[in-house]
Amino acid sequence: MAFLLTLTGSASAPGSSRTAHLVTHLGRQFAEDGHEVRDFDVRSLPAEALLSADAKDPEVARAVELVARADALIVASPVYKAAYSGVLKTFLDLLPQYALRDKAVLPLATGGSPAHVLAVDYALRPVLTSLGADVAQGWFVLDRHITVDADRTVTLAPEAHDALAPVVERFRAALPAGSRLAAA
Repeated sequence: MAFLLTLTGSASAPGSSRTAHLVTHLGRQFAEDGHEVRDFDVRSLPAEALLSADAKDPEVARAVELVARADALIVASPVYKAAYSGVLKTFLDLLPQYALRDKAVLPLATGGSPAHVLAVDYALRPVLTSLGADVAQGWFVLDRHITVDADRTVTLAPEAHDALAPVVERFRAALPAGSRLAAA
């Protein structure tokens, strides 16, 4: 089974980020399939090290190593000013040029308005492709279509669930059968 890294670029605290909740929800589905899933919030990195591009910082180096070890990634961000988050961009800029080569990547974005639906294809997908990723079709989910209960159960509105399901299935089909992690 694959080692799947979920990479969330929300500036909000994980408990309040609908993007993080959506990614955790999807990660649980992949874990139920038997994949090893690890969630990583970019905002957990030390700000000074991240903003100064200090790849030698131990926490930044561990995060870059996680990306290197992953067989596949879900990369998700809320949309701010018609693009993915700056914290995610800053982290992606730290990665080696072909850090995502031969990795299946599912780009996701969340936001408050359908006006930002193209942020996945015109902002996030190009940078992932430039890092060598085999980018699956991405998807945009409206914030209001993500409900988080008190017990952190995530429910997607039927229209979001129905639209996202085939995208997730295509990504699932692109996951490698073996894992780089097992070989490491």
